[in-house]
Amino acid sequence: MFSHVTIGSNDIARAKGFYESLLNPLGLVRHADYPEAFGYGPAGGRPQIWIVRPLDKKAATVGNGITVGLDAPNRPAVDAAYKAGMAAGGKDEGVPGVRAHYHPNYYGAYLRDPDGNKICIVCHRSA
Repeated sequence: MFSHVTIGSNDIARAKGFYESLLNPLGLVRHADYPEAFGYGPAGGRPQIWIVRPLDKKAATVGNGITVGLDAPNRPAVDAAYKAGMAAGGKDEGVPGVRAHYHPNYYGAYLRDPDGNKICIVCHRSA
């Protein structure tokens, strides 16, 4: 359904360290690397998540109600990505666990990146 998602950052170098740590446990690799942007996607694929300095040169800001949800292949990958993201400067918004109010197999974690963007890592499969 989506071609790609962009997430704004005011500090590309800091964001690169965070997203490299966060996305590696999910099997996503960096396909593009520019001074003002970088992009990740599945191995052998194309960038589908881009971290960019806004093109209008204004400060990147977070959107109230916006969450970027990243699909994890299994529950240990959710745990690993959350732990790596937190160690790389993320801020907790919800530790890994089942959120049965979404559905019985929804296993997710929430954190904010160094710019304050809300990220969800989720596995929709049973344990």
